[in-house]
Amino acid sequence: MTITKTVKAEATLLEAFKIEVKARHHAIIIDQGESSGGKDQGMNPLEVQLGAVAACICTIGRIVAKQQRIELRGMICTVEAGLNTQVLMGKHHDERAGFQGMTLHVSIDADMTQAEKEAFVHEVDSRCPVSESLANPTPLTFIVD
Repeated sequence: MTITKTVKAEATLLEAFKIEVKARHHAIIIDQGESSGGKDQGMNPLEVQLGAVAACICTIGRIVAKQQRIELRGMICTVEAGLNTQVLMGKHHDERAGFQGMTLHVSIDADMTQAEKEAFVHEVDSRCPVSESLANPTPLTFIVD
């Protein structure tokens, strides 16, 4: 395995469930909704994960379209996923804490047949580092101070 790029983000827990995430010179706020104890000042981590895979599909879609000389007028990727919140609350331990699966609906505005769109999305997915990281186990190493 050859690593050609390292990506880094840092999350800092602020008040209640408000978290500031910094990467390069950008920052986003992640929070829980009011019903979950937050102040609803940003997306929650689950929504960020779904947004990340949707954004990566669109990003790689643009790259693949340019490489294949496809006039991509637009692309929308909507992601839905379900999970058992009883696990993350510590009330159940017999299921996994993560999403049980994700459904991605990709709408492509380009002069392509349905078969061409499906092949295009397959190519995009095969090159998307976020969807690949979700589809395959990615080792996590924790260093605790």
